[in-house]
Amino acid sequence: MVKQPVSVNGVVRWRDVGLTEDAHREHKEPKMVVLRHEIGDVLRDVRQRQGRTLREVSHNARVSLGYLSEVERGQKEASSELLSSICGALDVPLSLMLREVSDRVAMAEGVDIPDTVPSDLTNQFATVLPEDWTEALPQDMAPSH
Repeated sequence: MVKQPVSVNGVVRWRDVGLTEDAHREHKEPKMVVLRHEIGDVLRDVRQRQGRTLREVSHNARVSLGYLSEVERGQKEASSELLSSICGALDVPLSLMLREVSDRVAMAEGVDIPDTVPSDLTNQFATVLPEDWTEALPQDMAPSH
């Protein structure tokens, strides 16, 4: 890499020469993640997947339609009580909604999330399943030995 003088409005600056455009992009700061935007996106996605209207969910959550709309658009920071009420109206556990938000934030930050269940959790529930549990599964879902 070589430095080259460049004059901008009479001021001499030094510019790196020999770097490709991709190398310059790597040095940029990652985009800041705004939590209220991610929460709003997840809530809107859940509501739309259920085929429900803002009016219906706002009525069930006992939140004004305008306020719920602002939360979904990431314009308002919802309290934990409000999020709990909205999730209740959507019949979605708050923890599941927050998990989806967490996954989206991690992706935006470039953090790899393992797609596995922790072994201690697996061991905890392994005793609940009967040994012949695979017989109850459809043929295409049964594990192959």
